Amino acid sequence: MTALSLGLRYSAGVFAIAFALGTIRTLWLAPAIGAIAAVAIEVPLILALSWWWGRRLLARQPLSLAGRAVMGGTAFVWLMLAEFGLAFAFGRAPGAYLASFFTPEGLLGLAGQLVFAALPLFIKPARL
Repeated sequence: MTALSLGLRYSAGVFAIAFALGTIRTLWLAPAIGAIAAVAIEVPLILALSWWWGRRLLARQPLSLAGRAVMGGTAFVWLMLAEFGLAFAFGRAPGAYLASFFTPEGLLGLAGQLVFAALPLFIKPARL
């Protein structure tokens, strides 16, 4: 398996988890405690699961540091495309989607996504 395909698998797995957590955050958590607090709770959970999923993938197919960089970069691109597609599917205009990154909760989420992309650089593959 190449770094590109591992990046796709890493992104797909984390996107599935983040979609479920994002639904909970949007429908129940944010109305109860506010958007920023809800994102602040969600981001560490997603990053912990990202670490776990990345370790599992890299345990099966170890990559060099450069390969892990490609994996993270590829995963970030796929994640952003998936999020853009989902926003578009739910009727959000591209400008509104991009503007959402310039809110406090949007910046916190973007910071989490950048950490998600960088995590493969710091994962030492573990044996399963």
